[in-house]
Amino acid sequence: MAMIVDASVAFKWFVPEPESDRALALFETTEALYAPDLILTEVANAMWARLRKLDGDHGPAVKAATNALPRMLTFLVPVAELLPRAVDLAFDLQHPIYDCIYLALAEREKAALITADRRLIATASGGGHSALVRVLA
Repeated sequence: MAMIVDASVAFKWFVPEPESDRALALFETTEALYAPDLILTEVANAMWARLRKLDGDHGPAVKAATNALPRMLTFLVPVAELLPRAVDLAFDLQHPIYDCIYLALAEREKAALITADRRLIATASGGGHSALVRVLA
């Protein structure tokens, strides 16, 4: 079964935190993992935000993660292919476009979006798109 993953899940592959074990288990239970190429920027930014507060040079860790991430995904889809539908979803749901990029991919691939973002789940479910999202936990 194919699944879509967002940055809230992929981040857990590189930075240990609650539910990291569930995020890593997706490699054992999922045939194919899809994500928009936006995930590269989002994971790098999330790691930068978390690690910049710590002592030391963490740039190499962020670079290593963003180099590994494309190889961990079965399909990395260009945002340009998803943006028109994501804009529609963003206006319909009154939710940021960057999250709606993931929803557009889930809709297109007829696959569940696995996320740890409870706000996204609530918004998608409240907007009639509950079939598109599943919580990681």
